[in-house]
Amino acid sequence: MSTTILVAVTDIFFYTKVRDALRPQGYTLERIRSQEEVVAKAASAAPAAMIINMNDLGVDAFKALEALQADPALRSFPILAFANHEEVDTWRRAKELGVTKVVSRNEFSSRTKDLVEELIHHQPSAQP
Repeated sequence: MSTTILVAVTDIFFYTKVRDALRPQGYTLERIRSQEEVVAKAASAAPAAMIINMNDLGVDAFKALEALQADPALRSFPILAFANHEEVDTWRRAKELGVTKVVSRNEFSSRTKDLVEELIHHQPSAQP
């Protein structure tokens, strides 16, 4: 099984937190810095999962998710998204676009490793 995690987080400080949480666990990270990289890196990396910031200014998360859903070969890996907890419409739309799990920024920040491992090893799981 691939241990590559795509990370669509353009904020360098937040990406560093993700990297520091996952690399010691043996994960390889493939950072997505622009909209154009989403499908290309998903197709070439054969990822175990993807992390996407629904509030990122550098990568339009909705367009990224639509592009992944449009390609049957790219629909199979789990996606962990995070967004501000008060953005109910963002959470709903993310789920409609195939996100496996959506959590608040705070939960993501404090439980990154555990959330990724749950996503990869215990899928599919029913989400409320």
